[in-house]
Amino acid sequence: LELAWLIAAGAAGEALRQAERRADEAERTREETARLRATEERLHIARELHDSLTHQISIIKVQAGVAVHLARKRGEHVPEALLAIQEAGREANRELRATLDTLRDDPGTPSHGLDHIPDLVERARGTGLNTTLTIEGRRHHVPAAVDRTAYRIVQEALTNTARHAAADTASIRIDYRPDALAIRVDDDGKAAPGPAPVPGAGLLGMRERVTALGGRMRAEPRSEGGFSVQAEFPVGRPS
Repeated sequence: LELAWLIAAGAAGEALRQAERRADEAERTREETARLRATEERLHIARELHDSLTHQISIIKVQAGVAVHLARKRGEHVPEALLAIQEAGREANRELRATLDTLRDDPGTPSHGLDHIPDLVERARGTGLNTTLTIEGRRHHVPAAVDRTAYRIVQEALTNTARHAAADTASIRIDYRPDALAIRVDDDGKAAPGPAPVPGAGLLGMRERVTALGGRMRAEPRSEGGFSVQAEFPVGRPS
């Protein structure tokens, strides 16, 4: 009788372990299915935006550019409204690309991070922008989301510098602090001291990401001229 109880107890224990394994597998399957559905939805939205807006914005940009070119060729005054339309078309195209990149960025797959910032520096130098990179503090592990967002901030800041700042130099500083990661990108462009301008969609998106990660971000003209983008993320103390 005692042996029968032992056999029954063992069988019950094994059945319980199998049930727990099946429950774990089912949970993993549900999570994977939800992640795949979310990815498919993001890609669907990206395709819809691309198909519906990219062509229309391109037409606006091209038509405005042709009108400006013809007016200048004829020696005519180019209306400010037409120049504004041309610039708005460029900005809308850039911001749409940034939005599509965000939608296509799958957080579950490897992405660019801090290790790839030297590549951004080299590309910026290739455009004629004298760019430097300084790394301070003892490098330590940072969460993947912080890693990706730090890269995106530097990328966005350098893109804005190249397109809008008329700058000669840009400097990037990455500071590994014991409980934080700080990023700073400065340029010597045409931005004058004063109130910060209204940020574009790219910087707004970065600020939202930084805030969601518990950090803070500033983007404003420097007192000595030029523009500065600064972000700080809280991270766990390195072991």
